[in-house]
Amino acid sequence: MTRPAGYERYIAVVKSLLDASLDDGITSAVTAAAGLIADRIADGGILYAFGASHAGLLVQDQFYRAGGLVPIQPILPAALMLNITPVTSTSALEQTPGVAQGFLENVPLGKGDLLLVVSVSGRNPVPVEMCLLAQQRGATVIALTSVTYSSAVDGRGVPRLFEVADIVIDLPGAVGDAAIPLENGVPPVGPTSSSIGAAILHGLMVETAMQLIQRGVTPPVFASANLDDSAAWNEHWTKIYRDRLDYL
Repeated sequence: MTRPAGYERYIAVVKSLLDASLDDGITSAVTAAAGLIADRIADGGILYAFGASHAGLLVQDQFYRAGGLVPIQPILPAALMLNITPVTSTSALEQTPGVAQGFLENVPLGKGDLLLVVSVSGRNPVPVEMCLLAQQRGATVIALTSVTYSSAVDGRGVPRLFEVADIVIDLPGAVGDAAIPLENGVPPVGPTSSSIGAAILHGLMVETAMQLIQRGVTPPVFASANLDDSAAWNEHWTKIYRDRLDYL
């Protein structure tokens, strides 16, 4: 049976980018970021996380997730999510300077806190301003962003995210995200940031959980709600964090 060429080529690219995610620079950043998250959780704190549009999907995949850490507070402004009409307004808003302040207005992010900012291109004002505003409040910012992509484009009137975040986890991938070139002037297809970004973030949370175990701290993680014996475990953690996580 002949394999579908496009499918096979895309999977090969994803495999190579997953291998690239084990680069020393990336793994060092993951180790450092996991250490900070573990510190915060061990002290009774939480991790805030922000992403816009498709980067927001990566953030959504981290909270209230089977096998994921409980103390993650997403910052997901409705106007930046993909389920609004027209969806093009999300791109326009993300590129608008000065609006990030409103997204943080009611978020109790302050000194000693941690904020994860996900932005593939790292060039738009909103994620960059989220980083800067969090730092002004005394928080530390971990960024997941493509340094290759960001380095190939200009900042839109602001520094690029990798230039200002405290810890930068480099997201491997092509400039423009799509990895498979086509013929006849058709733009490339096959974006990889979602699959690779999800793997890196889940790996980061696994590393955090393992660091907590090494310290003798039980990691607060969700068990699958579809396992027969998970309810009591999950209820234990939701009671502990209910006053700090607005989605519980």
